[in-house]
Amino acid sequence: MKLLSPADQLFLWLEKRQQPMHVGGLQLFSFPDDAPDDYVAQLAEQLRQHTTLTAPFNQRLTSRMGQSYWTEDHQFDLEHHFRFEALPTPGRIRELLAFVSAEHSHLMDRERPLWEFHLIEGLQDRRFAIYTKVHHALVDGVSAMRMMKRMLSADPNERDMPPVWSLPPRQRNQDSSRPSLLNSLSHLLGESGKQIGTVPTVARELLRTINEARRNPEYDSIFHAPNSILNRKVTGSRRFAAQSYSLSRIKAVGTAFGATVNDVVMAMCASALRSYLLSQDALPEKSLVAMVPVSLHRDDSTEGNQVGMILAALGTHLSDGAERLRHIHQEVRDAKERYASMSAEEIVNYTALTLSPACFHLLTGLAPKWQTFNVVISNVPGPQEPGYWNGAKLEGMYPVSIVMDRLALNMTLTSYCDQIEFGLIGCRRTLPSLQRLLDYLEEGLAELEQAVGLAP
Repeated sequence: MKLLSPADQLFLWLEKRQQPMHVGGLQLFSFPDDAPDDYVAQLAEQLRQHTTLTAPFNQRLTSRMGQSYWTEDHQFDLEHHFRFEALPTPGRIRELLAFVSAEHSHLMDRERPLWEFHLIEGLQDRRFAIYTKVHHALVDGVSAMRMMKRMLSADPNERDMPPVWSLPPRQRNQDSSRPSLLNSLSHLLGESGKQIGTVPTVARELLRTINEARRNPEYDSIFHAPNSILNRKVTGSRRFAAQSYSLSRIKAVGTAFGATVNDVVMAMCASALRSYLLSQDALPEKSLVAMVPVSLHRDDSTEGNQVGMILAALGTHLSDGAERLRHIHQEVRDAKERYASMSAEEIVNYTALTLSPACFHLLTGLAPKWQTFNVVISNVPGPQEPGYWNGAKLEGMYPVSIVMDRLALNMTLTSYCDQIEFGLIGCRRTLPSLQRLLDYLEEGLAELEQAVGLAP
């Protein structure tokens, strides 16, 4: 048995009916050129033969003395976890996104390993999809992406490739027990000399941050994000929206502004949020603040949660898109400069201390003045070269993340070849017509292009 880390146990504790705590991914594939019409059905039959599981897919929860452990499931039922399904006609992307929206709303059975793999046929234009969901206590987004990369091949002629649950185990030379955001508070003054050693740096940077906030009202916004409709209690019903955007367009805008791809992506999100909230007559006067996860993985580990965070005001109070991008670029640069001289442990513990009041509000709703951020914007790097799975070409991959009480929208994206793939997940009732954000993202990118004379 393996004891769950405090952070991973917290993901279990946070889960309730209106707040499922699993992450997911949607992959869109095209048939091989020589594939028969029943290619997906044949693929499903092949997958049913893969009954040998590798960690963490063979692990289920057990509890002893109030502590949660992972233990191997000796009564594993593949039929429960692997599901072969068909979309209703006409099999458009609209039907696919509706399917994912519904499935992502459902809790998973804690008596079984906490993952599902849906093979979906019935899409137009000789395509099929895979929707996978895994509990956040089992893996984080970076770990899940690494598993999906390992499932793919650069060779379109390779066949008999295993699914993600049967990938051969990898040997790791380094200890993967890195610190995470949610367990750092409990370990900051614990027995670990490495954690104790972070105290001077963390205290110094925290004091510098507080002093800067006192002098600069704009800087203070990262501690007092405005109240918005994004920060209400949620229901259990989800809406998922996804779309691809040209990476070359985003890079060109970044080059013209002297900004990074991530800066431009955040500016697109800021523009989309501003337009959406204006359409709902709900735009706060102060800028929205985003929490942006930063991966601290330093090896090839695929288990646990190893992330720190930065906070960035998105400039949603600014009407000009170019000015908004410059504002975001400066916010992110300031955060990176603060972390430049800090170790991974110091970054995690600094983040935990600055976010602890906000986390208390997120969990209880009892500290509304400590609405430290309004939305999560997360970027998980994906494959840079085309990938294939049993001859089928991967056309797009879209992350599906988590919505929580007082955090009704999550904007997660990944890169794939020459595309940036957005996956937006939100509470269906709290944020009506969430799919409009996709159009607003495109409008935000076009506005930046026009500002520097680039043709969309």
